[in-house]
Amino acid sequence: MSTKFDPIKEMNIIGTGTVVEGKIRSQGNVRVDGKLIGEVTASESLSVGVTGEIEGNVTAKNVTVGGKVRGTISASEKIVFEGKSVVRGDIEPRGLLFAEEQILVAGVQ
Repeated sequence: MSTKFDPIKEMNIIGTGTVVEGKIRSQGNVRVDGKLIGEVTASESLSVGVTGEIEGNVTAKNVTVGGKVRGTISASEKIVFEGKSVVRGDIEPRGLLFAEEQILVAGVQ
């Protein structure tokens, strides 16, 4: 029996303690628990975990921020801010959901 590879169902993870510099493009989902210096584009969802940090622009269908983002966040569906997330930059959402204790220094378009 052969199993077909479906890039949309795959999760790409940048783990805690890992630092990546450059551009990331994924047809699936991306989770950042480490640090990314550069831009990331995900066709599906992008999650920034509590220990995650992104210095650069973020583009995805859905974005969830639990850590820190410095740059523009663009989501074609929604942006969710969890826990003590910190965002410094612009956000371009279709929908927003705030939990509690966020720091948002951003322009909303």
